[in-house]
Amino acid sequence: MSRVLIVGAGLTGSLCAYLLRKELPSKLQVVIWDKARGAGGRMSTSRCPSDPNCTVDLGAQYITVTPYYAQKHKRFYEELLAQGICKPLGAVVEGMVAKDGAYNLVTPQGVSSIVKHYLKQSAGADVFYERQVTQINLRDGKWEVCRKSGSPEPFDVVVLTMPVPQMLQLQGDIVNLIKPSQRQQLETISYSSRYALGLFYEAGTEVDVPWASKYITNSPCIRFISIDDKKRNLESPGVGPSLVVHTSVPFGIEHLEQEKEVVQPLILKHLETILPNLPQPMYIKCQKWRYSQVTEAFPGCPGQLTLYSEPLLFCGGDGFTHSNFDGCTESALQIVKTLASHL
Repeated sequence: MSRVLIVGAGLTGSLCAYLLRKELPSKLQVVIWDKARGAGGRMSTSRCPSDPNCTVDLGAQYITVTPYYAQKHKRFYEELLAQGICKPLGAVVEGMVAKDGAYNLVTPQGVSSIVKHYLKQSAGADVFYERQVTQINLRDGKWEVCRKSGSPEPFDVVVLTMPVPQMLQLQGDIVNLIKPSQRQQLETISYSSRYALGLFYEAGTEVDVPWASKYITNSPCIRFISIDDKKRNLESPGVGPSLVVHTSVPFGIEHLEQEKEVVQPLILKHLETILPNLPQPMYIKCQKWRYSQVTEAFPGCPGQLTLYSEPLLFCGGDGFTHSNFDGCTESALQIVKTLASHL
Protein backbone atom coordinates (compact mmCIF):
# COMPACT_ATOMS: atom_id res chain seq x y z
CA MET A 1 0.00 0.00 0.00
CA SER A 2 1.48 3.34 -1.07
CA ARG A 3 1.66 6.13 1.49
CA VAL A 4 0.50 9.45 0.00
CA LEU A 5 1.07 12.85 1.61
CA ILE A 6 -1.19 15.72 0.58
CA VAL A 7 0.24 19.07 1.69
CA GLY A 8 -2.60 21.53 2.31
CA ALA A 9 -6.07 21.02 3.80
CA GLY A 10 -7.83 23.54 1.58
CA LEU A 11 -10.40 22.70 -1.08
CA THR A 12 -8.02 21.00 -3.55
CA GLY A 13 -6.26 18.95 -0.85
CA SER A 14 -9.47 17.84 0.90
CA LEU A 15 -11.19 16.96 -2.38
CA CYS A 16 -8.09 14.98 -3.43
CA ALA A 17 -8.23 13.01 -0.19
CA TYR A 18 -11.96 12.38 -0.67
CA LEU A 19 -11.55 11.16 -4.26
CA LEU A 20 -8.52 8.98 -3.47
CA ARG A 21 -10.29 7.31 -0.55
CA LYS A 22 -13.35 6.78 -2.73
CA GLU A 23 -11.65 5.54 -5.89
CA LEU A 24 -8.44 3.87 -4.66
CA PRO A 25 -9.18 2.84 -1.05
CA SER A 26 -7.22 -0.43 -1.08
CA LYS A 27 -4.10 0.95 -2.76
CA LEU A 28 -3.33 4.10 -0.78
CA GLN A 29 -2.83 5.31 2.75
CA VAL A 30 -3.69 9.02 2.61
CA VAL A 31 -2.09 11.54 5.00
CA ILE A 32 -2.83 15.30 5.01
CA TRP A 33 -0.59 17.95 6.58
CA ASP A 34 -1.56 21.60 6.92
CA LYS A 35 0.43 24.37 8.58
CA ALA A 36 -2.72 26.06 9.97
CA ARG A 37 -4.63 25.10 13.11
CA GLY A 38 -7.64 23.92 11.13
CA ALA A 39 -9.02 23.05 7.71
CA GLY A 40 -10.18 25.44 5.03
CA GLY A 41 -7.24 27.26 3.48
CA ARG A 42 -8.71 30.19 1.58
CA MET A 43 -12.18 28.75 2.24
CA SER A 44 -11.81 29.93 5.80
CA THR A 45 -14.58 30.41 8.37
CA SER A 46 -13.63 32.16 11.62
CA ARG A 47 -15.53 31.82 14.93
CA CYS A 48 -16.06 34.47 17.58
CA PRO A 49 -13.96 33.50 20.65
CA SER A 50 -16.86 34.13 23.03
CA ASP A 51 -19.59 32.54 20.88
CA PRO A 52 -18.64 29.73 18.44
CA ASN A 53 -22.11 29.99 16.84
CA CYS A 54 -21.20 33.46 15.56
CA THR A 55 -19.05 32.89 12.45
CA VAL A 56 -17.74 34.81 9.48
CA ASP A 57 -16.28 33.73 6.11
CA LEU A 58 -12.94 35.46 5.72
CA GLY A 59 -12.08 33.95 2.32
CA ALA A 60 -14.50 32.77 -0.37
CA GLN A 61 -17.99 34.27 0.10
CA TYR A 62 -20.21 32.23 -2.21
CA ILE A 63 -19.91 29.83 -5.13
CA THR A 64 -20.91 30.87 -8.64
CA VAL A 65 -22.06 27.90 -10.73
CA THR A 66 -21.81 28.45 -14.50
CA PRO A 67 -23.85 26.34 -16.96
CA TYR A 68 -20.68 24.57 -18.17
CA TYR A 69 -19.53 23.45 -14.73
CA ALA A 70 -23.09 22.83 -13.52
CA GLN A 71 -23.00 19.89 -15.95
CA LYS A 72 -19.31 18.93 -15.72
CA HIS A 73 -19.23 18.92 -11.90
CA LYS A 74 -22.89 17.96 -11.46
CA ARG A 75 -22.18 15.13 -9.00
CA PHE A 76 -20.28 17.46 -6.66
CA TYR A 77 -22.98 20.14 -6.66
CA GLU A 78 -25.78 17.61 -6.22
CA GLU A 79 -24.01 16.07 -3.22
CA LEU A 80 -23.36 19.42 -1.52
CA LEU A 81 -26.99 20.49 -2.02
CA ALA A 82 -28.43 17.14 -0.93
CA GLN A 83 -26.33 17.20 2.26
CA GLY A 84 -27.43 20.76 3.05
CA ILE A 85 -23.84 22.00 2.95
CA CYS A 86 -24.78 24.44 0.17
CA LYS A 87 -28.06 26.13 -0.68
CA PRO A 88 -29.09 28.72 -3.28
CA LEU A 89 -28.14 32.30 -2.46
CA GLY A 90 -31.39 34.14 -1.84
CA ALA A 91 -30.06 37.30 -0.20
CA VAL A 92 -29.51 40.67 -1.89
CA VAL A 93 -25.92 41.25 -3.09
CA GLU A 94 -25.67 44.81 -4.39
CA GLY A 95 -23.29 45.34 -7.27
CA MET A 96 -22.94 41.66 -8.17
CA VAL A 97 -22.22 41.14 -11.86
CA ALA A 98 -24.66 38.48 -13.06
CA LYS A 99 -23.28 35.90 -15.49
CA ASP A 100 -25.54 34.43 -18.18
CA GLY A 101 -27.19 31.26 -16.94
CA ALA A 102 -25.14 31.15 -13.73
CA TYR A 103 -26.47 30.86 -10.19
CA ASN A 104 -24.91 31.25 -6.76
CA LEU A 105 -24.68 29.02 -3.69
CA VAL A 106 -23.99 29.87 -0.05
CA THR A 107 -22.97 27.66 2.87
CA PRO A 108 -25.27 27.82 5.94
CA GLN A 109 -22.49 26.67 8.26
CA GLY A 110 -19.72 28.74 6.65
CA VAL A 111 -17.63 28.10 3.56
CA SER A 112 -15.12 25.92 5.43
CA SER A 113 -17.94 23.38 5.87
CA ILE A 114 -17.32 22.27 2.27
CA VAL A 115 -13.70 21.39 3.07
CA LYS A 116 -14.72 19.73 6.35
CA HIS A 117 -17.31 17.67 4.48
CA TYR A 118 -14.70 16.29 2.08
CA LEU A 119 -12.29 15.54 4.93
CA LYS A 120 -15.06 13.73 6.79
CA GLN A 121 -15.95 11.75 3.66
CA SER A 122 -12.29 10.72 3.26
CA ALA A 123 -12.64 8.54 6.39
CA GLY A 124 -9.42 6.62 6.91
CA ALA A 125 -7.22 9.52 5.83
CA ASP A 126 -4.99 10.86 8.62
CA VAL A 127 -5.26 14.65 8.96
CA PHE A 128 -2.69 16.64 10.95
CA TYR A 129 -2.65 20.38 11.56
CA GLU A 130 0.22 22.70 12.53
CA ARG A 131 2.58 20.70 10.36
CA GLN A 132 4.49 23.06 8.10
CA VAL A 133 6.61 21.35 5.47
CA THR A 134 10.11 22.82 5.18
CA GLN A 135 12.15 20.30 3.15
CA ILE A 136 11.59 17.42 0.75
CA ASN A 137 14.46 15.00 0.14
CA LEU A 138 14.88 11.82 -1.91
CA ARG A 139 15.91 8.90 0.32
CA ASP A 140 16.04 5.25 -0.81
CA GLY A 141 13.31 5.60 -3.40
CA LYS A 142 10.94 7.49 -1.12
CA TRP A 143 10.28 11.11 -0.23
CA GLU A 144 11.57 12.18 3.17
CA VAL A 145 9.38 15.12 4.17
CA CYS A 146 10.64 17.41 6.94
CA ARG A 147 8.46 19.76 8.92
CA LYS A 148 9.09 22.80 11.11
CA SER A 149 8.85 20.74 14.30
CA GLY A 150 8.87 16.95 14.64
CA SER A 151 10.66 14.10 12.90
CA PRO A 152 10.83 13.68 9.11
CA GLU A 153 8.52 11.02 7.64
CA PRO A 154 8.81 8.84 4.50
CA PHE A 155 6.14 8.85 1.76
CA ASP A 156 5.78 7.08 -1.59
CA VAL A 157 3.87 9.97 -3.18
CA VAL A 158 3.74 13.69 -2.32
CA VAL A 159 1.04 16.05 -3.61
CA LEU A 160 1.62 19.78 -3.02
CA THR A 161 -1.55 21.90 -3.04
CA MET A 162 -0.34 25.07 -1.29
CA PRO A 163 0.11 28.36 -3.20
CA VAL A 164 2.94 27.95 -5.71
CA PRO A 165 5.24 30.67 -4.22
CA GLN A 166 5.19 28.71 -0.92
CA MET A 167 6.03 25.53 -2.80
CA LEU A 168 9.01 27.21 -4.47
CA GLN A 169 10.36 28.16 -1.02
CA LEU A 170 10.73 24.51 0.03
CA GLN A 171 14.29 23.37 0.65
CA GLY A 172 16.13 20.07 0.22
CA ASP A 173 16.52 17.88 -2.86
CA ILE A 174 13.31 19.28 -4.36
CA VAL A 175 15.24 22.46 -5.25
CA ASN A 176 17.43 20.55 -7.75
CA LEU A 177 14.80 18.03 -8.83
CA ILE A 178 12.50 20.67 -10.33
CA LYS A 179 13.61 21.17 -13.94
CA PRO A 180 14.72 24.72 -14.79
CA SER A 181 12.03 24.93 -17.49
CA GLN A 182 9.36 23.90 -14.96
CA ARG A 183 10.63 26.35 -12.36
CA GLN A 184 10.52 29.13 -14.95
CA GLN A 185 6.87 28.34 -15.72
CA LEU A 186 5.98 27.99 -12.03
CA GLU A 187 7.45 31.43 -11.36
CA THR A 188 5.03 32.98 -13.87
CA ILE A 189 2.07 32.05 -11.61
CA SER A 190 0.92 35.16 -9.76
CA TYR A 191 -1.64 35.98 -7.08
CA SER A 192 -3.50 39.05 -5.91
CA SER A 193 -3.23 40.09 -2.24
CA ARG A 194 -5.83 41.57 0.09
CA TYR A 195 -6.90 41.87 3.70
CA ALA A 196 -10.13 40.68 5.29
CA LEU A 197 -11.68 41.84 8.55
CA GLY A 198 -14.25 39.84 10.48
CA LEU A 199 -16.36 41.82 12.97
CA PHE A 200 -18.38 39.95 15.58
CA TYR A 201 -21.28 41.51 17.49
CA GLU A 202 -23.21 40.70 20.64
CA ALA A 203 -26.60 39.03 20.37
CA GLY A 204 -29.35 41.59 19.82
CA THR A 205 -27.12 44.04 17.93
CA GLU A 206 -28.76 45.60 14.86
CA VAL A 207 -26.70 46.15 11.70
CA ASP A 208 -29.18 48.29 9.80
CA VAL A 209 -28.43 48.06 6.06
CA PRO A 210 -30.86 47.14 3.24
CA TRP A 211 -28.57 44.47 1.73
CA ALA A 212 -26.85 41.26 2.84
CA SER A 213 -23.68 41.93 0.85
CA LYS A 214 -22.41 44.77 -1.28
CA TYR A 215 -19.59 45.43 -3.72
CA ILE A 216 -18.02 48.84 -3.09
CA THR A 217 -16.74 50.78 -6.11
CA ASN A 218 -15.83 54.21 -4.71
CA SER A 219 -13.45 53.36 -1.86
CA PRO A 220 -9.63 53.33 -2.09
CA CYS A 221 -9.60 50.58 0.54
CA ILE A 222 -12.77 48.48 0.66
CA ARG A 223 -14.09 46.31 -2.17
CA PHE A 224 -16.72 44.10 -0.52
CA ILE A 225 -18.84 44.05 2.66
CA SER A 226 -21.11 41.25 3.83
CA ILE A 227 -23.40 40.80 6.81
CA ASP A 228 -22.51 37.13 6.93
CA ASP A 229 -25.44 35.69 8.86
CA LYS A 230 -27.80 37.68 6.62
CA LYS A 231 -26.00 36.44 3.48
CA ARG A 232 -26.53 32.85 4.63
CA ASN A 233 -30.09 33.58 5.84
CA LEU A 234 -29.07 32.35 9.28
CA GLU A 235 -30.24 35.23 11.47
CA SER A 236 -31.24 33.62 14.75
CA PRO A 237 -32.09 34.93 18.22
CA GLY A 238 -29.33 34.49 20.76
CA VAL A 239 -26.55 34.76 18.16
CA GLY A 240 -25.05 38.12 17.26
CA PRO A 241 -24.53 39.28 13.67
CA SER A 242 -21.15 39.11 11.96
CA LEU A 243 -19.70 41.30 9.24
CA VAL A 244 -16.82 40.72 6.83
CA VAL A 245 -14.85 43.36 4.92
CA HIS A 246 -12.58 42.55 1.98
CA THR A 247 -10.11 45.21 0.88
CA SER A 248 -9.28 46.05 -2.69
CA VAL A 249 -6.22 44.42 -4.26
CA PRO A 250 -4.31 47.76 -4.62
CA PHE A 251 -4.79 48.42 -0.90
CA GLY A 252 -3.70 44.86 -0.10
CA ILE A 253 -0.54 45.18 -2.17
CA GLU A 254 0.31 48.62 -0.75
CA HIS A 255 0.12 47.38 2.84
CA LEU A 256 1.20 43.77 2.29
CA GLU A 257 4.40 43.92 4.35
CA GLN A 258 2.90 45.85 7.24
CA GLU A 259 1.77 44.24 10.49
CA LYS A 260 -1.94 43.48 10.80
CA GLU A 261 -2.09 45.67 13.91
CA VAL A 262 -1.14 48.64 11.72
CA VAL A 263 -3.49 47.83 8.85
CA GLN A 264 -6.63 46.99 10.87
CA PRO A 265 -7.29 50.58 12.09
CA LEU A 266 -6.85 51.87 8.52
CA ILE A 267 -9.54 49.49 7.24
CA LEU A 268 -11.88 50.37 10.11
CA LYS A 269 -11.47 54.09 9.36
CA HIS A 270 -12.52 53.52 5.74
CA LEU A 271 -15.38 51.30 6.88
CA GLU A 272 -16.67 54.12 9.09
CA THR A 273 -16.97 56.42 6.07
CA ILE A 274 -19.13 53.80 4.29
CA LEU A 275 -21.16 52.66 7.32
CA PRO A 276 -20.95 55.55 9.82
CA ASN A 277 -23.57 54.13 12.20
CA LEU A 278 -22.04 50.70 12.54
CA PRO A 279 -22.19 49.41 16.14
CA GLN A 280 -19.03 48.66 18.11
CA PRO A 281 -17.99 45.00 17.63
CA MET A 282 -17.04 42.85 20.60
CA TYR A 283 -14.24 41.16 18.63
CA ILE A 284 -12.33 41.74 15.37
CA LYS A 285 -10.29 39.24 13.37
CA CYS A 286 -7.83 40.57 10.77
CA GLN A 287 -6.67 38.18 8.04
CA LYS A 288 -3.88 38.90 5.57
CA TRP A 289 -4.34 37.00 2.30
CA ARG A 290 -0.92 37.18 0.70
CA TYR A 291 -2.12 34.69 -1.92
CA SER A 292 -5.76 35.62 -2.44
CA GLN A 293 -6.70 34.76 -6.02
CA VAL A 294 -4.71 33.58 -9.01
CA THR A 295 -4.15 36.39 -11.52
CA GLU A 296 -1.87 34.40 -13.83
CA ALA A 297 -2.18 30.60 -13.88
CA PHE A 298 0.31 27.97 -15.08
CA PRO A 299 0.50 28.01 -18.90
CA GLY A 300 -2.29 25.92 -20.38
CA CYS A 301 -4.07 25.39 -17.01
CA PRO A 302 -3.29 21.63 -16.85
CA GLY A 303 -4.74 21.15 -13.36
CA GLN A 304 -1.56 19.58 -12.04
CA LEU A 305 2.16 19.36 -12.80
CA THR A 306 4.29 16.25 -12.32
CA LEU A 307 7.63 17.36 -10.89
CA TYR A 308 9.15 13.88 -10.50
CA SER A 309 7.81 10.51 -11.62
CA GLU A 310 9.63 7.86 -9.53
CA PRO A 311 8.73 8.33 -6.75
CA LEU A 312 5.78 10.54 -7.66
CA LEU A 313 5.90 14.20 -6.71
CA PHE A 314 3.40 16.60 -8.16
CA CYS A 315 1.63 19.85 -7.44
CA GLY A 316 -1.85 21.20 -8.04
CA GLY A 317 -4.38 23.75 -6.86
CA ASP A 318 -5.91 26.87 -8.34
CA GLY A 319 -2.50 28.01 -9.60
CA PHE A 320 -2.94 25.36 -12.31
CA THR A 321 -6.56 26.21 -13.15
CA HIS A 322 -8.48 29.22 -11.77
CA SER A 323 -9.48 30.54 -8.34
CA ASN A 324 -12.93 29.18 -7.57
CA PHE A 325 -14.68 25.96 -6.57
CA ASP A 326 -14.59 24.56 -10.09
CA GLY A 327 -10.92 25.38 -10.56
CA CYS A 328 -9.97 23.50 -7.40
CA THR A 329 -12.30 20.61 -8.32
CA GLU A 330 -10.74 20.38 -11.78
CA SER A 331 -7.26 20.28 -10.24
CA ALA A 332 -8.23 17.56 -7.75
CA LEU A 333 -9.69 15.43 -10.56
CA GLN A 334 -6.51 15.80 -12.62
CA ILE A 335 -4.30 14.91 -9.64
CA VAL A 336 -6.31 11.75 -8.91
CA LYS A 337 -6.33 10.78 -12.59
CA THR A 338 -2.55 11.20 -12.83
CA LEU A 339 -1.93 9.27 -9.62
CA ALA A 340 -4.22 6.42 -10.68
CA SER A 341 -2.37 6.10 -14.00
CA HIS A 342 0.93 5.52 -12.15
CA LEU A 343 -0.39 2.77 -9.85
